[in-house]
Amino acid sequence: MCGQWKQITLALFLCSLSAIAVNAQKQQPTQTPPKITGHTITLDDGYSFQVDEFWKQGDEIWYRKGNITQRVSQPVKSIKPIYEQPKPEPPQATKTAKTVASEPAKTANTPVWIYLVDGAKFRVDEVQEAPDGAWYSRNNVSIFLARERIVRIEREVPGSPEARRNSGWTSGTPALDQLIRSNGERFGIDPYLVFLVIEKESRFHPRAVSPKGAMGLMQLMPGTARRLGVRKPFDAAENIRAGTQYMRELMDLFGGKVDLVLASYNAGEGAVLKYGRNVPPYRETRDYVKTIGKRYGLTGRQPGTENDVPAPQQR
Repeated sequence: MCGQWKQITLALFLCSLSAIAVNAQKQQPTQTPPKITGHTITLDDGYSFQVDEFWKQGDEIWYRKGNITQRVSQPVKSIKPIYEQPKPEPPQATKTAKTVASEPAKTANTPVWIYLVDGAKFRVDEVQEAPDGAWYSRNNVSIFLARERIVRIEREVPGSPEARRNSGWTSGTPALDQLIRSNGERFGIDPYLVFLVIEKESRFHPRAVSPKGAMGLMQLMPGTARRLGVRKPFDAAENIRAGTQYMRELMDLFGGKVDLVLASYNAGEGAVLKYGRNVPPYRETRDYVKTIGKRYGLTGRQPGTENDVPAPQQR
């Protein structure tokens, strides 16, 4: 009889261990796979860059980074996912309120200034540097800037005199900045767009002359300068006044479509009208519109278009 009780007791003990093990397995949390936040594309030459997403169209690989969609033009070696990093553990309860208050404020959302080789600079929302340049975002648009154009990149210090004084861009010369702003307000043209045109046309050199004879900061052609009453094309005030006035005329002619205004400024309004109020198929003009259009934040580009020019946008 005693032996039977031992067997019954042992069976009950083993049963309880089994129940405890099953219950413990049920209580263990199920691990979910980490979230994919992007991808790293590595080309055959070893250069890598990060994108938000990618897809294949036939034999071509396309990617999206921010609001920019582009085709990968070189052979791809590999595409690897980027996983979401685990969140850091919360601070220990022993940290006092005084200690937390004394910690410096995070700078992740503070603006960043990009300084260019011509002395100009402009403010952006965020920058991601790469070996051959830097991707920067401004007004939710991602743009690439080549390394040879960049002098340095600095994060703005909140409350600094520079942060209070500047409004997102500067030529490096306060007098020029004031001329750009005052003429922009006078003719109803965004001063930042005028700033971008001058930076592209002359790199802020007041005595610049092109091989075709365009003169000054805004590279006015002799005929245009005479029509707009310019007597001293190398005078900054006259040049910027006339160039901004000309942009106003183009805005009125093309219904505020910035891409057509830029195309006309580069190739002449006659060329735009000749091609049915479209950007002419000149490589220089298309590159001009694309470069300034991206920096200005034009949207509506369609993947796969031959010249990658922003679609008409009204500002």
